[in-house]
Amino acid sequence: MTTSPSLADAANHYLSLVANSRSENTHRTYTQAINRFLEVVTKHKVNIEQTPPTDASADWVGWYVASLKQYAPATESLYLTALVSFYEYLSAEQGATVNLDQVRSMVKRRQRKVTPRLPPFPREEIEDILKYVDELANSPVEDEREHLRHLRDRAFILTLADTGLRIAEACRLTRGQVDFSENKAIVAIKGGRESVVRFSKRSLSALKVYLNARGETDGASGRALASLPIFARHDDGAGKKVLRLNTMGAREIVDRAVAATLGVEGKGRITPHTFRHYFVTVVLRASGGNLKLAQELARHKNVSTTQRYAHLSDDDLDEGYHEIFNKT
Repeated sequence: MTTSPSLADAANHYLSLVANSRSENTHRTYTQAINRFLEVVTKHKVNIEQTPPTDASADWVGWYVASLKQYAPATESLYLTALVSFYEYLSAEQGATVNLDQVRSMVKRRQRKVTPRLPPFPREEIEDILKYVDELANSPVEDEREHLRHLRDRAFILTLADTGLRIAEACRLTRGQVDFSENKAIVAIKGGRESVVRFSKRSLSALKVYLNARGETDGASGRALASLPIFARHDDGAGKKVLRLNTMGAREIVDRAVAATLGVEGKGRITPHTFRHYFVTVVLRASGGNLKLAQELARHKNVSTTQRYAHLSDDDLDEGYHEIFNKT
């Protein structure tokens, strides 16, 4: 006799599909959102281990929205996007007869508006961090593993700053994706699309130094070089294996560099994504505010996203302001 799936089973299956089709960050956020949803319906006397997914109700959405008021509007928006996607899955694959139009309408009416925030641009602090990691690569070390970590950390942070890659995109890079003669790589980016990413001379040089230092380990891995990750782990747990650096390890790289350069108070204020903001704004400043160029290089789907950075690159406005208010 086959046991019918429960709501909890459906949630687990849905999250496994997200894990296989979306980025690590998206999977993490959706997991948090759906787990919160299961907590909410459980508090309203829904037994998630016995209730079949076909019993999913639009009323549950109202409970969920009410429970998210303690979160920031941006987090609420992400969680509700995940919930609507889950309901679409329940309808398409679990036979739930819930009215999806009603679900979407409830979410649209009840969620708070997200006020766009200007992206941070601590240019001098970012450049201090870049200088620090450059010097770190030549600092004294106790063993070869520490030396590899220093070379990797420099290459990783320079890659974030000079390519605009998101942290998960950088972590997924393999040796076979990077064309060192053309200074380019074809990478899978947000949304499952492929795009060409260009590397600066300094980021590519740092990558070459790091990979050359890793040559013996990579050659002994028994795997094709093209399949090996660009950024690998060099901790005790990795041993002599060539294991891909994950996003958690990548965040630790940035946190260490930030703390060493700016002090612990800088952690959380400057994140891996801050380097993407730095990249877009540097492009805009250098190109005289060419939004189309910045959009293409940043791989933004909509130019409106790039537009958010334009205020940060308008040197004429800066100069005009200081001429008016800061005359000596």
